[in-house]
Amino acid sequence: MLKQAQSALRSRMDHDLRPLGLTVPQYACLELLRTESLTSAELARGMFVTAQSMNGVVQSLQERGLVARADTAPSGRRRPAALTETGRELLAEADTRVRRIEAQMIGALDPEGADQMVDGLAVIATTLRRDDRG
Repeated sequence: MLKQAQSALRSRMDHDLRPLGLTVPQYACLELLRTESLTSAELARGMFVTAQSMNGVVQSLQERGLVARADTAPSGRRRPAALTETGRELLAEADTRVRRIEAQMIGALDPEGADQMVDGLAVIATTLRRDDRG
């Protein structure tokens, strides 16, 4: 059921973000850049994708003027990406759409059901993290 809910959420986000010219991965990238500049490798770890895939996402956002990266690295090869003002404005519009979807999801549950769902997901996450450590 979790996978079905995730798939439905992804489909709905794709639909609602499309008029803004954004994909879900692009939106997630902008969201990660909201508070700090990050390299493609850092973004990739945050989104559970390869660095090569993330580089394509960042490049497409850069071409649209939504993120900026220095032409040369200040040190080593690291060229962190940062949101531009245009990127912040588009992210604000995308956030409005995503928050509306979230409100619809939560609104389908009564308050007790919503609390139980959140608690259940927290237990699942804790259990999986604990099992991951061996």
